[in-house]
Amino acid sequence: MNIKDIAKLAGVGVSTVSRVLNNHPDVKKETRDKVLEVIKEHNYVPNNSARILKSNNMKHIGVLVKGVFNPFFSEMLKIIEMHINQIGYTMILHHYYDQNDSSSSEAEVLVSFIKEKRLQGVICLGGNFEGVREESFEGLDVPIVLTSVDSSIEISSNLFSCVGIDNEKAAYEATNYLIQKGHKHIGMILGDEFDAGVSNRRAIGYMRALEENHIPINKAYITLGGYDFEPAYESVKKLLSEEEHITAIFAISDIMAIGAGKAVIDLGYKIGEDISILGFDGLDIGKYYNPALTTIKQPQRKMAYDSINLLVQLIEKKCENQRCVLETKLVERMSVYKLKG
Repeated sequence: MNIKDIAKLAGVGVSTVSRVLNNHPDVKKETRDKVLEVIKEHNYVPNNSARILKSNNMKHIGVLVKGVFNPFFSEMLKIIEMHINQIGYTMILHHYYDQNDSSSSEAEVLVSFIKEKRLQGVICLGGNFEGVREESFEGLDVPIVLTSVDSSIEISSNLFSCVGIDNEKAAYEATNYLIQKGHKHIGMILGDEFDAGVSNRRAIGYMRALEENHIPINKAYITLGGYDFEPAYESVKKLLSEEEHITAIFAISDIMAIGAGKAVIDLGYKIGEDISILGFDGLDIGKYYNPALTTIKQPQRKMAYDSINLLVQLIEKKCENQRCVLETKLVERMSVYKLKG
């Protein structure tokens, strides 16, 4: 579909469709509604790239973000945008959320984003691209860097570069740390039921640590927190009400860890005395929580710098696609205690 097709189907001129798309006030409501109905019915996506291409010196790098609210990505976006501007490019940001967490649909969104905006390169913050077919990107010669995805996922080196961490290893080390502190009844808060990527890898690391320490895996100890305060709060409140033996909780994000902490307090327990809480990400907010949050810190700034530097090298054809695995760090604070006996 193009603007001429929309105009023909709506029975109006091309200039009228253009005015509707640009929200000009000089269009009758009846005409505007008719055009918008045709656009909706045919899933038409306005092609802004024509305007973009009028200026030959405009160079665009896209950033595709999985989800809307993610403070971990917010800090990275500042770094990426600053660096993009410094090298003479413009950043085009697109948020994407898919409840089915389908790699095929995410690939479709990415391809559409590249074509619509005529991008020179793309950084994908989060998302599930495991098992994406090369045919999906046929004819596109645009470098793509997957950032903050699991470094062990099976991706085609012909399609993507990758900058991330080993999530399974990091979760294994986090769980092992709690076990070394004497905890055997360890609850875990995962993301959501559709998250087959990072959440799944961290769950594998958690279970491997339990198995190697001869601690039975109790699936009743695993709950979902939706990567947000409120669902994590509700899940942990229910979890602790039903599973009274739990002495520690490992949340796969700091945001969920803080939501879990409020549930612990509201149930009359003390964090760091009755229940230990360990988060993941290393957000600054964890330092100011009371008690301060023990967490697995990701190299957030380095991840952002490495991603944009790698993408620029790929755009300028100075390197081939590559996989960069960064190290995490356990930050010990007061939210985890050593269990006596």
